[in-house]
Amino acid sequence: MAVNRKVQFEVEGIDESNDFAAMLEESFKRTEEDSEGTIVEIRGDEALVDVGKKSEGRLPLSEITDENGNLIYNVGDTIKVVITGRGAVSHKKALRKEKVKAFIQNYNPETHQDAFDVKIISKNKGGFVATDNNGVEFFLPKTQSGFKNANDVVGKSYKVKIIKVDNEEQSIVVSRKKLLDEDRRKRKEALCAIVENADVIEGTIKKITTYGMFVDVGGVDGLVHYSEISYKGPVNPSSLYKEGDKVAVKVMSYDNEKRHLSLSIKAAMPDPWDEIKDGLEVGDTIKVTISNIEPYGAFVDLGNDIEGFLHISEISWDKNIKNPKDHICEGEEIDVEVIEIDANDRRLRVSLKNLLPKPFDEFKKDFKEGMVTKGLITSVTNFGAFVKIGSVEGLLHNEDASWDRNVRCKDLYKVNDEVEVKITKIDDKEQKISLSAKELKQSPVQEFASKYKVGDIVKGTIRDIKDFGVFVELGDNVDALIRKEDLGSADIDALKVGDEIEAAIAFIDDRKNRIRLSVKFLARQKEREVLNEINSDDKMTLGDLIKDQLK
Repeated sequence: MAVNRKVQFEVEGIDESNDFAAMLEESFKRTEEDSEGTIVEIRGDEALVDVGKKSEGRLPLSEITDENGNLIYNVGDTIKVVITGRGAVSHKKALRKEKVKAFIQNYNPETHQDAFDVKIISKNKGGFVATDNNGVEFFLPKTQSGFKNANDVVGKSYKVKIIKVDNEEQSIVVSRKKLLDEDRRKRKEALCAIVENADVIEGTIKKITTYGMFVDVGGVDGLVHYSEISYKGPVNPSSLYKEGDKVAVKVMSYDNEKRHLSLSIKAAMPDPWDEIKDGLEVGDTIKVTISNIEPYGAFVDLGNDIEGFLHISEISWDKNIKNPKDHICEGEEIDVEVIEIDANDRRLRVSLKNLLPKPFDEFKKDFKEGMVTKGLITSVTNFGAFVKIGSVEGLLHNEDASWDRNVRCKDLYKVNDEVEVKITKIDDKEQKISLSAKELKQSPVQEFASKYKVGDIVKGTIRDIKDFGVFVELGDNVDALIRKEDLGSADIDALKVGDEIEAAIAFIDDRKNRIRLSVKFLARQKEREVLNEINSDDKMTLGDLIKDQLK
């Protein structure tokens, strides 16, 4: 076979110097001749075929057996073969060459412009051998393959396009690179049109990830970040969409260096905040659906891609609410009151409790000052204890828990204890309730009043000194006040805490638990006692008394 063939390689986009050398090398290897031969003998795993040469060609028996190992041809049958050199022939190569020849005969450049699939079956120095579904062989030069790594391409399928058909050489050259270049060009043109237009376009969701979705817009993939899906804020893409869905998107930006196209779904829709900023006001009642519950509150859906926040403190008037799920559930439709709206910061806060009856108002209907009732201790603090009565809480201060000033609530109660109390004050303005437990028992002053009366002389210990007077402890948690003007000749500046002092009872109010003493009253009373003694002694005259005093 002649080897001085002139290889033509005038195909657009092909590196002629490289592919010419590759094709030339392939041409030198071609010593194959088409022929017909007759099977003359079957020996072991070979068949001997007479092709009119000095010796028979050796044909692997596997080329003329079916998948079950049965012979397709027998001795005496004439078959088409290719003389491959070194005394060997091939029937399969002859069949493949027949297919290539038939393809070339039927080839029409006008009707064979579309891309088609081929499977890489082998590779050589010049490129790759591939076949289509009909078994037609094609040659894919390295420079037309577009493979970055050619080590693992054998056995895989790729789309290619015919770039040269050589009738003389009976070869078909294909290119994958040309398709890739055309695809890049189309993508670039589409991308330029998309970026320049920057309008709302329709795309197809190709892939959904945890951080967003890849959307195909005109052959170009762009990323819709999960924060650009809804005006509600970041959402889980898979909860709203699935791959293959059509979505309207708007181009946000394009990074030419990274070739990164950013898209937005929410920007392609009217901004719902523009719709409500002028139509919704604080105090309005709206119907919402609870979309998500967290330990600190719940997110509510207004139904127009806007979410509001219902804080746990706005769910119930009960200040001790532990879990929002005890009061509301996801998917529940409820009425709420708008308590804050900021369209600029896209913040909306709502309240459920504002639409519920106020426990304080309900309490006032059933309870009045002076009433005695029972409640449960909800918490104990350093200054007292909170007692739940119905659906409200009142404060039992330490000083109202016991007549013993040294006893505190934490010494008497623990959480969930039941306690009987008297309602001493209902403050409408501050919505506070004051309670007392000690007023249900006899006070030390009342007990004192049963033993003493006004005018009785008592002794006590100075407990505190004020500008307006002196507080005296009479024992058994009974305190009395000696006003400054009632100290008489006693010098208040000379008195000190812990001193014993004697005075007369000037005033007792066992209802308000008040006792006042008077040193001045005591002095007058003693004077009267002296005069009474004088009057009662018939033998002693006034003159005698005076003389006695002068001694």
